[in-house]
Amino acid sequence: MAENKQIQISSDPVKARYDKLEILKDMGRNPFEETTSDRDTTCAEISERFEELENKTVIIAGRVMSKRGKGKVTFLDVHDLTGKMQVFAKRDDLGEDEYAILKRWDIGDIVEVKGFVFKTQMGEISVHAQAVKLLSKSLQPLPEKYHGLTNTDLRYRQRYTDLIMNPEVKDTFIKRSKIISTIRRFLDEQGFMEVETPMLVSNAGGAAARPFFTHFNALDEDLKLRISLELYLKRLIVGGLERVYEIGRVFRNEGVDTRHNPEFTLMELYQAYTDYNGMMDLTERMFRHIAREVTGSEQVTYGEHVIDFSKPFERITMIDAVKKYADVDWNEVKDTAQAKEIADKLHVEYEDRHEKGDILSLIFEEYVEEHLIQPTFVMDHPIEISPLTKKKPDNPDYVERFEMFINGWEMCNAYSELNDPIDQRERFKAQEALLAQGDDEANTTDEDFLNALEIGMPPTGGIGYGIDRLAMIMTNSPAIRDVILFPTMKSLDK
Repeated sequence: MAENKQIQISSDPVKARYDKLEILKDMGRNPFEETTSDRDTTCAEISERFEELENKTVIIAGRVMSKRGKGKVTFLDVHDLTGKMQVFAKRDDLGEDEYAILKRWDIGDIVEVKGFVFKTQMGEISVHAQAVKLLSKSLQPLPEKYHGLTNTDLRYRQRYTDLIMNPEVKDTFIKRSKIISTIRRFLDEQGFMEVETPMLVSNAGGAAARPFFTHFNALDEDLKLRISLELYLKRLIVGGLERVYEIGRVFRNEGVDTRHNPEFTLMELYQAYTDYNGMMDLTERMFRHIAREVTGSEQVTYGEHVIDFSKPFERITMIDAVKKYADVDWNEVKDTAQAKEIADKLHVEYEDRHEKGDILSLIFEEYVEEHLIQPTFVMDHPIEISPLTKKKPDNPDYVERFEMFINGWEMCNAYSELNDPIDQRERFKAQEALLAQGDDEANTTDEDFLNALEIGMPPTGGIGYGIDRLAMIMTNSPAIRDVILFPTMKSLDK
């Protein structure tokens, strides 16, 4: 191999890669000057279309993930998004100089290979290299092949390396992308219109959560990052866009655990001229469709359970669920004082400000949620925890709201939306009172939203659910960070 100067390759694995780069540059072969590739075939296409492509010339490109052989013959495994392909390279075919460069390729290098498709004597579909090109030099060694990248913290911080070393991770995020595209197609076919609403807002409402604060210099105004999509989407219902949805990031200043990340992806939709019963029907059809499209089955394995989306989802009121699993008949509870006595007996913690409906919700969380493994709609929540929901006409202490549970997790929240501006103002006042008592997750009054309701909103049903938890279920992932490409992590210098 002709070289203008001699460079001794270091025994240090990182410096050795820099030394090899310098040799290439000295030869006028700087791989970082390559701007494109003539790739015309993927690894998967070669395997799938072998009979058609056998003995035909193809060009593949990807990352070198293994390298073996000696002397005049080298075998490489080249990986692209679709899979891997073995490359068979001979010095006699490439020429002495090009083969010498190939011999110095490292695991992780990104390369282009032109050659004909064939099967080896061992029966493995391969590409017999006729020309090769180094497209990008990997200057950091990848983790050792057989142990891979197993450190969880490092996997999340270096997702790029995680995707390279762990094929199942790549499959998870391909499925996540498919979940979102499936939702979009499903809703588009149902006549919904996708819209976008502000992320920076003066009033972060629509959910019980602490917001993040920021400052807008141009207007010298404090703003918040949205915690929900609800209030703007319902403004659009007022405006006559009868079926709208948005899939977007929301931000909640809360803790981090296996099911919570402070920024996550939310899907919310609103449909005029329906109620929470219509939303239950739509949700059931949508989740069944997503399971079928993404996993190929309406039965999905998650951990030790098989989640069956094919059967009708159970529908149960919160009161009936508490009676079933906590053996408490809430219809016999007369007031907040009695509710707190029951909570004390059940060892359920509460705050002084909590009222009867709040206590019911706390008992539900403690005694019921863990039992709701199969898809279940829990209906008719107490008004105290539902400030944006229409009251039940026959029992105004409760509202037309449901949450869907799967695997003991809340997966979906939906209402018959409150469209009475007078009632909504009173609910906002109650939220303001809670805020004054120290509930930093309470809503504040949104005057523009109230003005929209005064213009007139038709009877409306709405649904909201987190894409991340849905992706966990559909990919059998144990933690939310496993389905977020770049989860929130504490800085290493903290």
